[in-house]
Amino acid sequence: MTVKDNITKKLNEAFVPENLDVADESHLHEGHAGHRPGGETHFRVYIVSKAFEGKSRIERHRMINSVLAQDLADRVHALAIKAHAPGENKA
Repeated sequence: MTVKDNITKKLNEAFVPENLDVADESHLHEGHAGHRPGGETHFRVYIVSKAFEGKSRIERHRMINSVLAQDLADRVHALAIKAHAPGENKA
């Protein structure tokens, strides 16, 4: 299973999102800190879930980071997050 697939699986299980996009952006970071041959080090997550209703941006990020703690410790160098509750402005 790829790192992207693992992240997607964990987020789907934890948050049952209405919308989820996990993008591997490692190719954009070649030569930068944390990049490794083969990539799978830099990711961008866009997620919409009812689990984020009433939560601040910091709380949402902490929730996601908690679910992905092992991945962040082992393989993922950078994770950009856009987390929304249904109906919120996606800007």
